[in-house]
Amino acid sequence: MRTAIATIAALAALQSAPALAADTANPPTVELAAEASGPAANDLAVAVLYAERSGTSAAAVAREVNRDIAAALELSRAQGAVKVQSGNVSTWPVYGKDGQGRVAAWRMRSELRLESTDTAAMSELVGKLQETLALAQLSMEPAPETRRKAVADVIVDALRAFEVRARLIADTLGRRYRIAHLSVADHGLQPPPMPRMRAAVMAAEAAPAPLEGGESRVSVHVSGRIELLD
Repeated sequence: MRTAIATIAALAALQSAPALAADTANPPTVELAAEASGPAANDLAVAVLYAERSGTSAAAVAREVNRDIAAALELSRAQGAVKVQSGNVSTWPVYGKDGQGRVAAWRMRSELRLESTDTAAMSELVGKLQETLALAQLSMEPAPETRRKAVADVIVDALRAFEVRARLIADTLGRRYRIAHLSVADHGLQPPPMPRMRAAVMAAEAAPAPLEGGESRVSVHVSGRIELLD
């Protein structure tokens, strides 16, 4: 169930009662804010795997890494339920310990990023890829469309909470109101308090990874200013 938490941020520009009645051109204003949050199903599995090699020849290291990545891409593309794309690629020198600043070797790392709403297909593919690649990350998050829908629902809740608070303030002061300014901000995802799978353990087992979706939470903050009318 979505929850809505409304809070008054500040009350400003409230004048004395006679002045309120007299100043119709510049009605008094009230600043307020409201917030709402709700669940978003973690229906998208995300995995990052990588190949890493080191050696005295930068060209040889690159050939080995590129060979492993090319084979992994071919295997991943054969699994139609999983989206695969190239990730970060980096090469850096390894300096010797003689203190002379000489390059003793080269190290290269290249990543693959996998995404799928089919957790069974993802689990099977990750298990196969770990025969040649190491696993850096395996997690669950809301798919883009799932997140958009969850945010849209929470925006409605936050706006209703703002409206309830604005009406409460105006009614308490015996006035009508109109909205002079409104701002809506998405605070992003709040993942559940669960650790990601340890890459070292997964690499050692090189087996299909168990995946459990669960839920993240999205939150929306609404702030604005209302004018109090006679």
